[in-house]
This record gives sequence, structure tokens and C-alpha cells, in this order.
Amino acid sequence: MIEHAVVIVGGGPTGLMLAGELALAGVDVAIVERRVSQDLAGKRAGGLHARTIEVLDQRGIAERFLSEGTPAQVAGFAWIRLDISDFPTRYNYGLALWQKHIERILAGWVDELAVPIYRGREATDFAQDDTGVDVTLSDGQTLRTRYLVGCDGGRSMVRKTAGIAFPGWDASTSSLLAEVEITGEPEWGLRQDALGAHAWSKLEDGEFAGVMVTEQHARATSEEPALRDLSEALIAVYGTDYGVHNPRTISRFTDMARQAATYRERRVLLAGDAAHVHSPIGGQGFNIGLQDAVNLGWKLAQVVKQTAPERLLDTYHTERHPVGARVLRTTMAQVAVLRGLDDRIEALRETLAEIFRMDEPRKRFAAMMSGLDVHYDLGEGHPLLGRRMPDLDLVTADGPLRVFTLLHGARPVLINLGGPGAIDITQWADRVQLIDATYAGTWELPVLGTVAAPTAVLIRPDGHVAWVGDATQQGVTDALTTWFGPPNEQ
Repeated sequence: MIEHAVVIVGGGPTGLMLAGELALAGVDVAIVERRVSQDLAGKRAGGLHARTIEVLDQRGIAERFLSEGTPAQVAGFAWIRLDISDFPTRYNYGLALWQKHIERILAGWVDELAVPIYRGREATDFAQDDTGVDVTLSDGQTLRTRYLVGCDGGRSMVRKTAGIAFPGWDASTSSLLAEVEITGEPEWGLRQDALGAHAWSKLEDGEFAGVMVTEQHARATSEEPALRDLSEALIAVYGTDYGVHNPRTISRFTDMARQAATYRERRVLLAGDAAHVHSPIGGQGFNIGLQDAVNLGWKLAQVVKQTAPERLLDTYHTERHPVGARVLRTTMAQVAVLRGLDDRIEALRETLAEIFRMDEPRKRFAAMMSGLDVHYDLGEGHPLLGRRMPDLDLVTADGPLRVFTLLHGARPVLINLGGPGAIDITQWADRVQLIDATYAGTWELPVLGTVAAPTAVLIRPDGHVAWVGDATQQGVTDALTTWFGPPNEQ
């Protein structure tokens, strides 16, 4: 039996991001991935929203994605574009980049961090006890781990075996997504009719074409699609299947909307699609999965290393479940607005488009769709509390520093803007960085606008603000103890 502190089931984007977070924290983590290669990811997701790019920048790897993707205004609601070019962020845009490239880059990062991946094997069962979890693999091998995280998709074995309920709404529509060879010349581009949306696109390699087609009758994602299903769906819409053959990938997605009742069951946790599934409209699922990972990673690392109590893991569900629930609501609303070509529905879309041309509604919905407005309820206080920390250009005794640069190691940061020596965190020095700095600009957040400049701010490894206060010792000790465990003994 091989032992690891944490085992992640599923080597997709969420699992890879979580593995990277844990490895940066010095935790022994391993991934179990059924695919033999990351190249089999395909093109299921097509880009990164602004907040996700920020998260990658917080780890020093954003440029790897930016160098391969195409910046674009990708935020939108029901295909109504929402411009974020005036938002106060370095990344006031999205990034068009296929999932197979995103996964490849993440896998390269994880490989640099020496995370072992059990490829070509599936986790088939597990049993947890008071001290850990025994995970059975499809080749008969058993792994022992202190914590098990299911990042294994909407049909998650981990979620089902843990007995976690998955309430929500069944699919009302389904679509096929494929990469195929064709003999005919298709109707390139997007098309919408009473059935739904359909599209043909030319792929990078030139040999295959990408196709999305809505099926006449909703089918479940558990039904594995075949070339015949694709052919029949294309004929129903276009009158021909354009001679589709030799499929490289075929998958089915639906507007099913379900969310795990809890993200934690003792030593088992869920993240990404294992915790929430919904229509891909708006492109949020892939992105909030990565953000699940950065919220969970530093908390799980502290619990494993016994620098914080196990109850810290409960804040993962408390903070991320509302985010997932909101995405379910917004995707269901978008599906309703895009359903068919009914004149009444079209009138609704035109009305929404008119509303989104107004500044305040545009900013509010664009911040939500791009992930820049996420606010964790950490109680009353400064407007920054629980929100993403702006990437300020700080001035320090050692020269200029960006806030996101300070987060590259996935460690918390206490920024003191009230003068050197005002705060003493000696007893947490092995866990928290203290930076004495000045900042001459304004503090501005999307939607909120300008906020009062604090004199001290404690930033969690996920980039969210844990505490805001005066640059005095009062309050700092309580904040550090709450989030990063009791002080070391002198």
C-alpha cells in the first residue's frame, strides 16, 4: 500500500490546480487519472475569465497561458457581450484558449512541482475511517491517504460513494460536441433555430472540423454518444451530416443543473464538476472549478500540516457552495433566454441587451460572469473584507513589488502600510509573510469602485482579504489565529 497525505481523483483542470496548490505548500499529494495522456482533453472549454487569469498570476504562471491564448472580451450573459475593458484589473479581458492547452500547461506546472500522477487507472472504491481513507484503484492497487478529494466530474464516483446528495434539475436540452473529419463543406459559423444553437468551426490542425449540434430530444450525459447519434442530429438540423467520419472526440453536454448538498463528508471533499454541474453557457463552470481549488488548497494544506484545526475545512463549503449555487441560477436563466426562436423570447433578449447597455447593470453582471465580484461573508467591516485583493504596485525598502507577486508561493501575506515596526508577527513568521510598504494610488474594486485605504491588510493564499485593520497589534493576533492557527511557542 502506497501512502500520500492527499489523493485527488481526477486529473482535469481542477485536480491539477489543487495538486499544484498543495505541492506549493509542501504537502505530499498524488493524482489518480483514468486518461493515459493529458492530450485527450479535447476542446470542451474555450477560455479563462478575468478572475481565473488573476488566480494564475497569483501563482506566477499566468504568462504561460497568455502567451498561447488570445485576449478577448468573453464575458457575457445569454450571448449578450459584457465589456470589462474599463474594470480596475490588469486583466480586463478574458482569454480564448482551448481546454486541451489549458490542461497541458497546468500539467507541465504540476510536473515541475514533482506531483506523482497514477495515469491509466481509475479509483473504483474507497473506505474512510477516523484517520484516513483507503482508495482502491482499477489495477488492484490501494492508496492510503489522510484526505481524498473528488475532482472526477459530474458523474463523480467519489461523491456517490461518499453518499453525498446531488439535488437539482434534470436536463431539458442536450447537445453533441465533436471533432471529426468531413467530406462535405459545412455551413461554417453559428446558427440558431427553434431547436437551439449549432456551430461548425475550423480547427488548428486543418484535418478535423469542430461541430456542436443541439439534439432533437434531450439525452442524459450518462449515455455515451456515438458517431451515429452525431450523424442523425446533423441531418435533423442541416439536412445532411456532411459525411462525418473518423471522430477524434464526441461528447454530450446538457443543461442539467445539480449541486452537491455538501462539499465535505469527513475526510472526503469535492471540487469542480464533482460538486456542481450546469449548462456551459457563459463559460463559468471550468473557471469556478479552478477557484474551488485555490480556496480549498491552502486550507487543506494547513490541516494536513497541523498548523490549523480541522474545522477550517468547513469554511470551504461555507464559502464556495454559495458561489456554485449562484452559477446554477445564472446558467438556468441564460438557457431560458436562449431557448429557441420564439418572438417573445427574442423580445426578452432585446430588452436585456438594452438594460446591459446601461453602465450599472453591465458592470454588475460583467463582474459576476468574470468572477471578479466574489465576496466571502467574513462578517461586518471594511468593504475589502472577503473580497479579492487588488494587485497594487507597492513600494518597499527592497524596491517595487506587486501584491500578486507576493502570493506566488501560496503563502498568506500581511501588508503593513502604517509604518515599519507597527506590527509584530514573529510567532507566525514561518507561516505568514510581513511586508512593510507604501502605496500612493487609489484602492478600487469592480462594482464597488473606490474604497477607503486601510493601514493593514491580511491576504489569504487564495488572494481574498481575511482581515483589514489599523497598523497596530490589536486585532492582528486574533485574525492570524483564526485563519492560520495558534502562534508558535517562544
